[in-house]
Amino acid sequence: MPLRKRQITYSQRPNHAARSAHARGDKMFRTYDTSYIRPKRSKVPAVIALVVALVVIAVAIFGIATALRGCSPEPTLAEGQTVQIQVAEGSGASAIGGQLQEAGVVGSTQGFVDRVGEMNAASQLKPGTYEFTGGMSLDEVVNLLVSGPNVVPDGLTIPEGYTLAQIASAVEQKTEGRISAADFSAAASDASVYAGDYDFLSEVGTASLEGFLFPKTYEVADDATADSLIRQMLDQYKAEISTLDLSYPQSEGLSSYDMLKLASIVEKESSADADIRAQVASVFYNRLATDGEPTYGMLQSDATTAYEVGHNPTAEDVATDGPYNTYTNTGLPPTPICSPSIGSLQAVCSPAETNYFFFYFTPDDSGQMQYYFTETYEEHMQTFS
Repeated sequence: MPLRKRQITYSQRPNHAARSAHARGDKMFRTYDTSYIRPKRSKVPAVIALVVALVVIAVAIFGIATALRGCSPEPTLAEGQTVQIQVAEGSGASAIGGQLQEAGVVGSTQGFVDRVGEMNAASQLKPGTYEFTGGMSLDEVVNLLVSGPNVVPDGLTIPEGYTLAQIASAVEQKTEGRISAADFSAAASDASVYAGDYDFLSEVGTASLEGFLFPKTYEVADDATADSLIRQMLDQYKAEISTLDLSYPQSEGLSSYDMLKLASIVEKESSADADIRAQVASVFYNRLATDGEPTYGMLQSDATTAYEVGHNPTAEDVATDGPYNTYTNTGLPPTPICSPSIGSLQAVCSPAETNYFFFYFTPDDSGQMQYYFTETYEEHMQTFS
């Protein structure tokens, strides 16, 4: 039962994060009782009544303002827009939260502080220069501050979801050809070369380092080589996965390499929203764990075929068998299909608990991507009508 989607683009993943802004002021004041300030026969009682009315209104306004301060409004940084913030040495969560709120990255300083506390990350926030993008979730903002600055003068930026081929091209461009894409790809073509220094590569064999070259901004020294850059990226991957609890994927029979493969698919099939990622991860776990209907253990991801054929797959591509065709092969593909973000890795380590087997996503009238999850194929097909 092939799962089909509408107008999906995998080669360039859009920023799906939904944003909203609601003006409530007028509505809040329309229901106030104005009987207190109606004209009276006596001037003295009228003055008293007016004072009382003003006091009542002031109290009401104060209460509303207090209530609003307790809310967590939406961030104001436009989707896709970026902003750089310099976090000074010794800055605490409150000070950083204030900078983030002022820049529109988060909606509430207190909301940021609370989340930092919930994630036990207060002592892990690092100083430096950061670039934030409109649409980032609160967890992504905190995780970025924990992983460290992503703005390096003259740095090499590897975006989330890049493939090995795209990373090699970025290296060639950044080094102005001193390290060619071909040389970088060749250096990253055999994981066994690095397995002696990185334990997490022990089960990869002679497959490439696809998926392990962690997306981040790296400093490129004048004497940098393909090997030194690869080691920087592998060091970063090692640091990132050290923060993960792998007990859930292990309980589902997945190795650390399998976990990376699944996270790479979640990266291509989901948005930057942590809840969406967790639900998408749950769909794929449900499919993997089911030998019979409705998916017979097949992931049914267009993204894996797109990786193999190099473009958005056609119906013919999906129907043609190949090692990365998850419509015709059960289980995971041979390798990851991109370098996933820490958010996708976290989603695979802690998926949502659902009975969903199907989903599709499509842009709404405003261009924002909307996700629809269903349990049965019949329900899935009804969402198209």
